[in-house]
Amino acid sequence: MSVKVPFCTCADTACPFHPANHNKGCTPCIAKNLKAGEIPTCFFKSLGVQKPAEGVGSGWTVRDFAALVTKAEEKREEKK
Repeated sequence: MSVKVPFCTCADTACPFHPANHNKGCTPCIAKNLKAGEIPTCFFKSLGVQKPAEGVGSGWTVRDFAALVTKAEEKREEKK
């Protein structure tokens, strides 16, 4: 049985946790990221970030993601 994840935006198909490499959907990716204190790439991409260098910090951490969300909200408020 294969689990398809059509919304997966991660381009790192060499990663053993990528949904293209098993039939467990996003579970292995999410588990790996939670253990590492990180957020999956797809969450960053939903904010328009393609790689860590474009983010606030130097990685895919929860803190980096929170800073990006805060920054996006501030920009939205400025436009009002």
